Amino acid sequence: MKKLLTDADIIEKLQKELSLLQEKNNLLQEENAELSAKLNWFEEQFRLSQHRLYGRSSEKTVINEQISLFNEAEALSDVNPEVPEPSIEEITYKRKKRKGHREEMLKDLPVEVIEYKLSEDELFCENCNSNLHEIRTEVRKELEVIPATVKVIEHVRYIYGCRNCDNNGIDNPIVTTKMPEPPIPKSIASASTIAHVMVQKFMFGLPLYRQEQQWKQLDLDISRQTMSNWLLIATNRWLNYIYERMHYYLLQKRYNLCR
Repeated sequence: MKKLLTDADIIEKLQKELSLLQEKNNLLQEENAELSAKLNWFEEQFRLSQHRLYGRSSEKTVINEQISLFNEAEALSDVNPEVPEPSIEEITYKRKKRKGHREEMLKDLPVEVIEYKLSEDELFCENCNSNLHEIRTEVRKELEVIPATVKVIEHVRYIYGCRNCDNNGIDNPIVTTKMPEPPIPKSIASASTIAHVMVQKFMFGLPLYRQEQQWKQLDLDISRQTMSNWLLIATNRWLNYIYERMHYYLLQKRYNLCR
């Protein structure tokens, strides 16, 4: 005789099917993002090849447009050799510093104070052996840059059960603590990591292959294809909401035709 399924069995079966569909959907999204990243890479390679074939061949023009980081002074030194050098008075005037500019620039930065004092054994006068007292202090300020640091954040979620229910054969209510969802499923990228890659590429114009080299300097093997996936998936998953909202408000605006 065929066993009839209870409501609980049906719900459990549907939940399993839903879970399988969600996993399949995630795999398809990742595959689509990877294919899109490859397509963008091939399009970029094609554009570069076209530029090499049909772009301007003047070496001097290329050098003037893309000044090297290490020979900027040499490249700019002959921009206009006919311009006379300024007089001493002009140099003195142009190099005059604005009062308080440095203090204004540094006022919002955190400050670490390092004091250099004499020890108790050194606080005596060499002439009369009397105790020395503090007259004044001299302060020298330096701007220190701390290189980027990378750390791993482990999200540990605890799962709890009832031992008494287990011992007495009662259905054990499993309780799982809540944990924030990752920005990209099955990825090591945090929101700050994705934002860092986006800022470096779109704000500072640092291509992904150079960012790949930066990661290698930190002993991390993160390829440009991986970063491309991060950018595409995060954009489609999160930034589209912002874009659609901005687009909605943009369409509400009125405009005037200028003739």
